[in-house]
Amino acid sequence: MSKAQRLPKRFAPLNSAKGNDIGAPALKGIVFDVDGTLCKPQSYMFKQMRDALSIPKSTDILDHIHSLPEPAQSNAHSAIRAIETAAMVEQEPQPGLDELISYLESRKSSIGWFSQEEEKGLRINGTSGPVTHLLQTFLPGKTFAPIVTREFRPPKPEPHGILHIAQAWELQDEGDGLIMVGDSIDDMAAGYRAGCATVLLVCDGNEELKRHEYTGTWIERLDELISMLDGGFEERRRK
Repeated sequence: MSKAQRLPKRFAPLNSAKGNDIGAPALKGIVFDVDGTLCKPQSYMFKQMRDALSIPKSTDILDHIHSLPEPAQSNAHSAIRAIETAAMVEQEPQPGLDELISYLESRKSSIGWFSQEEEKGLRINGTSGPVTHLLQTFLPGKTFAPIVTREFRPPKPEPHGILHIAQAWELQDEGDGLIMVGDSIDDMAAGYRAGCATVLLVCDGNEELKRHEYTGTWIERLDELISMLDGGFEERRRK
């Protein structure tokens, strides 16, 4: 489902008072990654997970787990769930998170999450997993739907999770009217392949992605998106 190279994507201002002289299409929603995007990166977890599973850095964690027979697969899920549970109490929100989400809610924008975290307790049995913890601790009362977690297959960098969100929003043009915001190459690839505009949140260790073909534009704080959306969004290469 990869897309051929395309022209930069643009959307009309969310602030209708700004006008839309160029006739850009309306933005239909924004999809966010979670770890490293809405909360600060906790990349140390991945080393802990690989150590627990006895796999090298070159092996994808989720692919490895899904390749295991039972009961080894369930045991592996339990091992990494324990690591995530221990780490979630140290979650810190990214700067500008509350300001951006409050702005989007004021503009009645659709907001979805596409996370590689596991969240078996979400709307099922009340167990607080990493995504629920982020919502309850830093964004109480805010609304995100749908929330796609790693139980969904195939995971990023495949675009299927974003397309699932677009379908849940009853969009007919797949990801064409959406923005994907993330901090990894998997986020950018999934967004690009789904037909979304892509926004990279720059942090330590991912600056080389600013120039990647899948990156439409980039920001250094989440609330930088507010002015970009308010006045009309456009993918553009920044220096």
